[in-house]
Amino acid sequence: MDKATMYKLTYGLFVLTSGSEGKDSGCIINTAGQVTSDPNRISIAVNKANFTHDLVRESGRFNISVLSQEADFSLFKHFGFQSGRDVDKFAGFPDCARSANGLYYVTRGTNGFISARTEQTIDLDTHTLFIASVKDMKVLSDVPSATYAYYQSSIKPRPEKPKASGKTVWRCSVCGYIYEGEELPADFICPLCKHPASDFEKVTT
Repeated sequence: MDKATMYKLTYGLFVLTSGSEGKDSGCIINTAGQVTSDPNRISIAVNKANFTHDLVRESGRFNISVLSQEADFSLFKHFGFQSGRDVDKFAGFPDCARSANGLYYVTRGTNGFISARTEQTIDLDTHTLFIASVKDMKVLSDVPSATYAYYQSSIKPRPEKPKASGKTVWRCSVCGYIYEGEELPADFICPLCKHPASDFEKVTT
């Protein structure tokens, strides 16, 4: 089975933001879409390991900032490669504003935001699917949205080729992190982007 086939699906990239009890955070997700137009509802799937997941579950509300082709890799690193449990992602981060629901949305490298309130949750083992009603939305620019394919081809830096050593290494296909060893543990989690072992590729140097 060719795992790369999943990359052919045309889905976008988003900064999911939420807040609860005075705490704000955000993370990168690639699963957000409209499920009904009347009433207007969207769905998002969020990894349970993300701090933002817990904020959405606690507060029942969230914003989706739609990433555009103007987004640079630093934005992905800021919201995707560190945990809101360890750092305040909005401390000293100027490219944001609060919407009518009191939550942050990102103003740089985005072309719009959607505010929503959760109506239903579905447990998907590692993720939770949130079905939510749209409460507000605004177009921020006309720059095309950044699809996952665009991120792979035009935003994500090319991973460095491991130095020739005769050893086997495993490279994260998301962020380029290198793990050295003949076998990659099945439960290994990338320390940079938090993706699982299934997102690593074997490279012989």
